[in-house]
Amino acid sequence: MSNESPQPFWRTKTLSEMTASEWEQLCDGCGRCCLLKLEDEDTGEVYLTSLACRMLDLGKCSCSEYSRRHELVDDCLSIGPDTVDKLSWLPATCGYRRIADGRGLAWWHPLVSGDPDTVHQAGISVRGWARLETQANANELERYIIEDFDDK
Repeated sequence: MSNESPQPFWRTKTLSEMTASEWEQLCDGCGRCCLLKLEDEDTGEVYLTSLACRMLDLGKCSCSEYSRRHELVDDCLSIGPDTVDKLSWLPATCGYRRIADGRGLAWWHPLVSGDPDTVHQAGISVRGWARLETQANANELERYIIEDFDDK
């Protein structure tokens, strides 16, 4: 009889093999995917801003209307196993991105640490620096572009 503990699902399954529950658990709760993005119409380049969707609870870094987000926010994107590689703006810190890239989860990820606050303690989340889109002038969104997203 082996004393070895079974490996966690994120080490044994591909993204497409995960259940819906497992997929949801990969979200580290950073809130970065809820930041507004601006696309250059000429080049197609996507720029991230420090402005978050109006539905993001900036303290918890989670959607205040998660189950209804797609009906309430027209351009809310679904991140799934088939879209992770297509979303170049997902940060290198993202749990989905890390697993897709074969890097495993970071020490601060709640599945590793056992504590949902470590993502905030490590400075990975948008807590403390993002603002809601409703607090900005819609004509000045360029002012909020983040130059080096992964350094935030």
